[in-house]
Amino acid sequence: MTARRLILLLAILVTTVVVPARAQQPLRSPDVIFVPTPQEVVDAMLKLAKVTKNDVIYDLGSGDGRIPITAAKTYGARGVGIDIDPQRIKEATENLKTAGVGDRVKFLNQDLFTTDISEATVVTLYLLPSLNVKLIPKLNKELKPGTRIVSHAFDMSADGTERKPRETLNVNGRTVYFWTIPIQ
Repeated sequence: MTARRLILLLAILVTTVVVPARAQQPLRSPDVIFVPTPQEVVDAMLKLAKVTKNDVIYDLGSGDGRIPITAAKTYGARGVGIDIDPQRIKEATENLKTAGVGDRVKFLNQDLFTTDISEATVVTLYLLPSLNVKLIPKLNKELKPGTRIVSHAFDMSADGTERKPRETLNVNGRTVYFWTIPIQ
């Protein structure tokens, strides 16, 4: 082997070993920053939605995964968390390993506006009001009538149209909203 080839081979090896792998970037810029839902609010959301072992919970913008994990641990439900940020998916997956309900919950690094959510019987949200409104056509199109929608902190009236929730709940100063499909 010539000296030139040896130097080239060493350069390739050093570059491969020394250059760290780049962290996976979000599919696009997230619409909101991650702020975890307090556990007492998670519990209230799932109780308000009357979650059972027969439900499939879709958490849109699932962050660290606490809502689908709690639904599986507490109620035996199946859960799907969808988040655009791979770092959140990594955290949720680690939390899932610790929780021991990996057979009932999965996390998808996808865009909640393009992911098929038609399997859901309950959808949970902690998104800005404008995003909730933007989701209404998707929710009404993909979900069966009677599917339960629960939102932490934000309603669905950002466009000026009043969409009265079936119920609201105050959890230590935090509001939880509850609708069913179709949302008018």
